[in-house]
Amino acid sequence: MKQLLLIIATISLVSNSIYCYPALIVLDRIAAIIDDDVIMQSEINARMKAVKAQISSSPNGSIPPDDVLRTQIVERLIVESIQIQMAERAGVRISDRELNEAMRRISAQNGLTLDQFKLAIEQDGISYVEMRDQIRRELLMGRVQQGVMRNRIQISEQHVRNFLESEVGEVITADEYRLAHILLPSPSDANAQQLSKVKQQAEDLRSQINDGADFQSLAVEKSAGKNALEGGDLGWRKPVQLPTMFSDIAQEMEVGEVRGPIKSGSGYHLIKLLQKRGAKAEGQVEQTRVRHVLIGLSEIRTDEEARELAMSLKEEVANGRAFDEIARLHSDDPGSALSGGDLGWSRAGVFVPAFEDVMNNSDVNEISHVFRSEHGYHFLEVTGRRVEDFSERFKKNQAENYLRNQMFDEELESWLREIRDDAFVEIRS
Repeated sequence: MKQLLLIIATISLVSNSIYCYPALIVLDRIAAIIDDDVIMQSEINARMKAVKAQISSSPNGSIPPDDVLRTQIVERLIVESIQIQMAERAGVRISDRELNEAMRRISAQNGLTLDQFKLAIEQDGISYVEMRDQIRRELLMGRVQQGVMRNRIQISEQHVRNFLESEVGEVITADEYRLAHILLPSPSDANAQQLSKVKQQAEDLRSQINDGADFQSLAVEKSAGKNALEGGDLGWRKPVQLPTMFSDIAQEMEVGEVRGPIKSGSGYHLIKLLQKRGAKAEGQVEQTRVRHVLIGLSEIRTDEEARELAMSLKEEVANGRAFDEIARLHSDDPGSALSGGDLGWSRAGVFVPAFEDVMNNSDVNEISHVFRSEHGYHFLEVTGRRVEDFSERFKKNQAENYLRNQMFDEELESWLREIRDDAFVEIRS
């Protein structure tokens, strides 16, 4: 009897313990399977929250129904997943430095510091960690897309030539000019005496500028032009976007040059070329040919010993010993020593600042003084200077980039449809 009571009591306890457990709570679930990856419901919810916040911040934003928005987001996440898997298989990585730089750029585009940006998105209820992860994903996808599109978009030489010969091509590849402008107005019914007075005022301003007065400060103070408060800055413009009376003049000007007075129906103008860019400006490349001897620092050579050796070798060259012989025998730059120290033709910005500074201030065929850089002690000789005309190559690059960008979006959409169709996708309700 006791045994029976004990069994009944045990069953009762077990039964009670089962029914005392709280109901199971599902924290997350798989919403879709894509090849070797899954999309969790939490990812969809987070993306919906972010998209709603973005739409709400737009002046006329209208949030679609949740079922419509969810369908769109699931499809977006599927295509993203396929691309991320492709990136991972190809070994594409985004470093923390690249990601941090991207976050800083996004912050700056919103007129915020990185800390302010972080605070702003968190106030919108969006996780900064999730935002960083999404930016990382977008950078990965961008790398994959660029790589694939480079292979898919083929632009022939004939295509480029045809574009350059077209009116659109001429406009697209035209140089751009950044002008500052001062307008001294004259009455619409001004007589000769009044016009002469305004012209003299313009000439006086031009004299002040030639004597060192700041053009942009005078524009703020004196100009009646609509850009006066910006120092007269008209921004970057192609010739067809400039006032007709300035367009031909701008193309003849050197950076920093001031022209005027230029008469128009509204008065007299002064213009200054602040900057220019494009095939003419950037296609003319100044190049320098230089050779050098480098005495590097090492565990068995002190800083002072390296300097003294460089001084001694420079003295030998000054006394008539061949520069190339000294370089071959003694230079610690393996890339140039076998060539007698010759670094070939190079453009500005190739070498470290200390080296470039001495090179730029040396005359042709002059042996420089011994100087130190981060690599050790050098002396150098500039053996030539020239200006190479790369303007046609520059224009071709502009045309090719323009044509590629024109084709990029359409070709990308086609490719995204292809990879979506080829992938294994299971969407769970």
